Amino acid sequence: MPLRGLQVAVVGAGIAGLAVARAMNLRGANVTVFERASAVSEVGAGLQISPNGLAALRALNLSDDLAKVATQAQAVQLCDYKKARPVLRLDLTQLPENQIYSFVLRAELISILLRRAEAAGVVVQTDSPVDQIKPETGEICINGQWHSFGLVIGADGLHSMTRKALNGTLAPFFTRQVAWRALVSATGNPAPQATVYMGPGRHIVTYPLRDMTMMNIVAVEERWDWADEGWSHEDDPDNLRAAFADFTPEIQELLSRVGHVNLWGLFRHPVANVWHGGRAVLLGDAAHPTLPFLAQGANMALEDAWVLTDCLDKAGDLNAGLVQYQALRKPRVSRIVDAATKNARNYHLRWPPVRWAAHSALRLGGRIAPALPLRKFDWLYGHDVTRQKVADV
Repeated sequence: MPLRGLQVAVVGAGIAGLAVARAMNLRGANVTVFERASAVSEVGAGLQISPNGLAALRALNLSDDLAKVATQAQAVQLCDYKKARPVLRLDLTQLPENQIYSFVLRAELISILLRRAEAAGVVVQTDSPVDQIKPETGEICINGQWHSFGLVIGADGLHSMTRKALNGTLAPFFTRQVAWRALVSATGNPAPQATVYMGPGRHIVTYPLRDMTMMNIVAVEERWDWADEGWSHEDDPDNLRAAFADFTPEIQELLSRVGHVNLWGLFRHPVANVWHGGRAVLLGDAAHPTLPFLAQGANMALEDAWVLTDCLDKAGDLNAGLVQYQALRKPRVSRIVDAATKNARNYHLRWPPVRWAAHSALRLGGRIAPALPLRKFDWLYGHDVTRQKVADV
């Protein structure tokens, strides 16, 4: 089913929505993106683009744009929370030459996707909340008016209306974890790496952004208190500092400079059972929300955008393409979601003897076979959706 001339509506102008809009427009579809907000913008925060996400950006001719604003990562290092003693180091410079791992401000990636989508002919309409969806007919209601499309793509995130229309209401459950996000100016000469400080029931991830001039902070704590899902809830920075008061002095110094912080509750959503129906399909977080412990949310969205477009463009009809898309993506994203959940448990070991034994085993393994820890991620980082054959389904 060649996409040329297909009228496509994308619900949501986030990473998933803008990426699929550009991908489909490059194949000849007529794409309109409908965004609820009055402007396409993002909360200030960093994200990690791993090689599998870069493969999709490269296929969309966006990798050079990313390189201009991103920081190329050299390592991911796991450390003990009190003394910052290294536990395990993933040397990202040992990845194949074409597999680049980067840190970038989410807002800067959104800006690239928006600019290049519009340059390709995509129409982006803000102040356009989608109030209702009829999946079977491809109709959406915006500000009280109904519009018909050949395909409706629900890239509308965690609280997706499209997901609800296809699956009904699926209540998420609170993981008893909350996360803070903050940006501060960098001092000294920060290493181009993501550092994970692992403590009992808590961990902090830091990495540099914008030519090493800023530091991104993500701090996670297990707690019984509930916090709203989403990034818009502002919190007192003193609450963040109090939660990590026993962490290493370098973390104390970093947190002392936090002037603004967002807090949100982490909820586990099941991967959707139904990804498509009639003329509607799910993409990104709308289909498979994940916890942020494997840094794959944006990367999965980029992979989805390419695979959905490729499946539809090569399939005999719309339904066949949608079936192939779900068959290709669901096993992979389910594995990623599960791996992210397990990471949280590994970071938060509470009982000191268990934590000591686990960290000692990681240290020993890293010394004996320093290349092996990175090889364990070959299934993730080495996966290139642009080389995946639709016929393999």
